[in-house]
Amino acid sequence: MIVISSGSNHANAQTSMNTWAGATAQRVAYSTSRLQNRPDSAVTRDVRSALWRTPNLDASGIRVRARLGTVTLTGWVPERRQISLAGHAARSVRGVRSVSNQLLSRNSR
Repeated sequence: MIVISSGSNHANAQTSMNTWAGATAQRVAYSTSRLQNRPDSAVTRDVRSALWRTPNLDASGIRVRARLGTVTLTGWVPERRQISLAGHAARSVRGVRSVSNQLLSRNSR
């Protein structure tokens, strides 16, 4: 609400304050929305993509589930060292808060 008075400075000050308050509210809304979780489907898709892009990692036996930022990796990898590679790749994805790495190693022949 703008108060109109005989002095134009008062009306301008009131308008400026309303504009400033609106800009502050927009900034707060923007920063809050950035902190919200990404959809589970987007996180799952991006983790799978990160696994396939990771050098020296055979992701063919890895299953990925995401729930509210927690990613669960299950299945198997051919070599033990690939378990940690998969965990690091999953943690690097935006929106991942934690990783439950339940991968097993299978001896390759």
